[in-house]
Amino acid sequence: MAPDLRDLVEKLRSSGGDYTNVEVKSAAGGLPSSLTSTLSALANHPGGGIIILGLDERNDFRPVALTDPQILKQSLAKKARTFKPPVQLAIEDTMVDGEPVVVAIVHECAPSAKPCRVNATGAAYLRGYDGDFQMSALEEQAFLASRQPPHFDRLPVAGATRDDLDNDLVDDFARTVRLRDRRGLGRFDGDELLRRAGVITPEGIPTVAGLLTLGTYPQQWFPRLVIQAAAEPNPADTTGTRARNQVTITGPIPRMLDAALEWAEQTFDTAIVTRPDGTVVDMPSYPLVAFRELIANALLHRDLDCWSRGMAVEVRLRKDRLVVTNPGGLYGITVDRLGREAVTSARNMWLVTISQYLRSPESGGRVIEALATGIPTITQALIDSGLPPAQYADAGIRFTAVLKSGSPSLRSGVRRGTEQQTRSTPSELSRPTDQWRPTATQEKILHILSAGPHGVLDLQPLLALSASGIRKALAELRDAGMVEQIGGRGQRTVYRLAG
Repeated sequence: MAPDLRDLVEKLRSSGGDYTNVEVKSAAGGLPSSLTSTLSALANHPGGGIIILGLDERNDFRPVALTDPQILKQSLAKKARTFKPPVQLAIEDTMVDGEPVVVAIVHECAPSAKPCRVNATGAAYLRGYDGDFQMSALEEQAFLASRQPPHFDRLPVAGATRDDLDNDLVDDFARTVRLRDRRGLGRFDGDELLRRAGVITPEGIPTVAGLLTLGTYPQQWFPRLVIQAAAEPNPADTTGTRARNQVTITGPIPRMLDAALEWAEQTFDTAIVTRPDGTVVDMPSYPLVAFRELIANALLHRDLDCWSRGMAVEVRLRKDRLVVTNPGGLYGITVDRLGREAVTSARNMWLVTISQYLRSPESGGRVIEALATGIPTITQALIDSGLPPAQYADAGIRFTAVLKSGSPSLRSGVRRGTEQQTRSTPSELSRPTDQWRPTATQEKILHILSAGPHGVLDLQPLLALSASGIRKALAELRDAGMVEQIGGRGQRTVYRLAG
């Protein structure tokens, strides 16, 4: 079995279900008819996906006996030709736990040809966490619109005038421009600066980007370009309440960002945590800095085409996770590259350009930095809070970020757990502690593991290291008695703090 497939099967067994870009079928009775929608959905999915035939999801993804793998491959290749455009596949045989399985790499359809449709019905499908879904006419329109570079943030807003801009925000924007770019955009004054920045057109009409960033009330023209936030009722609530702290946040982006943080402060649960220096602080269930980055990204990178203007940025606080969703998929980057490369590609380049000179009306901090530091900031904040890594899903026309909650006892004990392990180490080591100490990477691994067991693939996006480098660091920690290895041949391997 190829190393990448071995790791993938380990992840499937750990999660207990398929991933957005992975579909597993037992295929014990032949090629499943449900693969018709799956092939279309994966061809429309950013980066394509993988189909594995020969594993039983209901039996911990163990192999099942395939009657004739060769016929399965032929049938799959034949089905791939029943789409417009035809689905491009790379099919191969491999082994899992000593048994044959069939793996098909489904290549993403060219953006200029999306959506990929079923010839017989004309239907096109999208991939979701819970399966494949037939596209609505609005979703198909989104794929058709994406065939050309977006420019919707530069369009003038009919009926808006220069008076519809917030003078306080405009003045602060101009001051920041002159401070940070005095030899470029800062050389201009007044409306000329606004024109050259893309806030207004040469005729003095505010652009979409200008209104969203500096407008007095952009929702006068775009009623649904808002944030809709709500939390699930408390478990003890027996009144039939459907949601709590439900709000619709409006205004220009800097003010919406401040209001979203205020909502989070009022809504997130908090725990009392003792820091290593002895100070006692309230720690929210999700780090506010991570939440802020997610909201800023959602507001700035959401789609602004006509098809999406009826959709809001949505925030849902559930009992075990925080979900932030915005219309429009990633632009110029894929999920697997998020946080690993300093890519600053922007769907709304004028909106982002203006926003990098904006400051929060309340805190005075920058709205964004435009340096591709948002995802690394989220990653580090979650590590520091003892929470699992963020999950990101790009459905092509919709982007979702999920933060999972951690056990309160684990989170409050992140520091204590590491310190306790350090104190117990000398009696377990066969060499003096002054000859070996954890590296900075290993210290980070210990902090992550204090939130619960992790596998190598779980650690990779958090550490930005190769799998072999992480295994080496874990082996040293294991030899030092600081972590324990769980699992082995034929099973998912994870590591946890020793003791």
